[in-house]
Amino acid sequence: MNKIIIISFLLLGVISCQEKAEVKVDHEVSQIYYTCAMHPDIKESGPGKCPICHMNLTKVESSNPEHSDNHEMPKAETTLWQCKDFPNVTSLKEDICPIDGTPMVLSGGGSRKIAEQAIAQVMLRNSQLTHFRPQLFPVTTMQMKNEVRLLGNVLQSEDKESSITARIQGRVEKVYVKSTGSFIKEGDLVLDYYSPRLISAGEEYLVNLSSYKKSPTRDFKDLLKQSRERLLLWGIKKEQLEEWAKNQVIPKSIPIYSPATGIVRQRNAISGKYFKEGQNFFELSDLSDVWVEMDVYEQDAGLINFGQKVNLKFSALPGIELQSEVDFVAPILDAKSRTLKIRATVKNKNGLLKPGMIADASLTILLKGEPLVVPRAAIIDTGKRKVVWLKKSPQLYHAHLIKTGFESSGYVEVLSGLKMGDEIVLDGNFLIDAQAQLFGGYESMTSSPGHTH
Repeated sequence: MNKIIIISFLLLGVISCQEKAEVKVDHEVSQIYYTCAMHPDIKESGPGKCPICHMNLTKVESSNPEHSDNHEMPKAETTLWQCKDFPNVTSLKEDICPIDGTPMVLSGGGSRKIAEQAIAQVMLRNSQLTHFRPQLFPVTTMQMKNEVRLLGNVLQSEDKESSITARIQGRVEKVYVKSTGSFIKEGDLVLDYYSPRLISAGEEYLVNLSSYKKSPTRDFKDLLKQSRERLLLWGIKKEQLEEWAKNQVIPKSIPIYSPATGIVRQRNAISGKYFKEGQNFFELSDLSDVWVEMDVYEQDAGLINFGQKVNLKFSALPGIELQSEVDFVAPILDAKSRTLKIRATVKNKNGLLKPGMIADASLTILLKGEPLVVPRAAIIDTGKRKVVWLKKSPQLYHAHLIKTGFESSGYVEVLSGLKMGDEIVLDGNFLIDAQAQLFGGYESMTSSPGHTH
């Protein structure tokens, strides 16, 4: 009797376990259909050939948990902020405008709402979960920093260019500067000059000086002052005037001294050559300051501003690093090279920097604010749009369109399409996207352009 009772309890336990197992299985419903790998729109209830390309149909089995029977693409409404003077620049949170640094305002002057809608979804089967282990990244904020690397070359500073000019008509008698490239200091003797008009002005000066000494009246004083100032304007030094007054003789060949310091860039003075007023004896370049001109690519042109620090290295001067700042930004982009010219002035007191040297430059730019960012690898860029995949559950993933801004150190600024804390797929996003492409995950995109790769 006891054995009969025990056997009855065992049978009841087995039946109960079977019922529980059946209930558990009921919670998962398998959907089986047949589709074409080349035409995922084709869905048939049984095996066969694709009516378009006549390829064998592929069996697809998707398991849909009971709690996920209704997977409608959710729409989340959020407040949109925009720059006051640049309404195309928007943010999902109240922030500082990255262009002019002013506080952002609510779009349209009020609480405007935007809809963020998933454009595709993928439901993974249980068998796929055993092999698919995606790496996720929670959307976060960070200070964006961009390092722009540039190539430049050393130029003569136009601010330091000068010349030694003929201030009166005459003929060169003798040249003391040997060749181009010679270094001339202010006050150095550069040539002897014969000018009848200059000699006449010198003799007039001596006459007025003698008259003033004999009769120091106001008239003679004014005449002496005028003749003296005329000679000084023509390049005669005070020491020469004193020597002429002392010797009471005007030399036939008058020495001309340099009024500037620099390296002879062009030597025009030749013995016996006549010069008119305004023609250059010598053209000089002062290399105490030099320019470093750099080319900025078009995609980085919007980051460049006056006063930004620039670090400079030169292949001809290994181990030497100089720092300057941007003091010129060209107003026009070069249409052929698609680059923007910028310039920095560098002190060159030791004369180590020579015009024509190549410079490697870098600018480190800190962007304003702390925008939402995602890793660059998480974005699927089709050329027409940018897509990221969000995890909604261990089996369900949604594709979202995003708008991006600047890129820095492998991270991309997100202007719209995501919110703080969203978990996006970093490693495995292309597998999910391929699944959506193959099995019609993008079929719900009735209002969006086709997804192409």
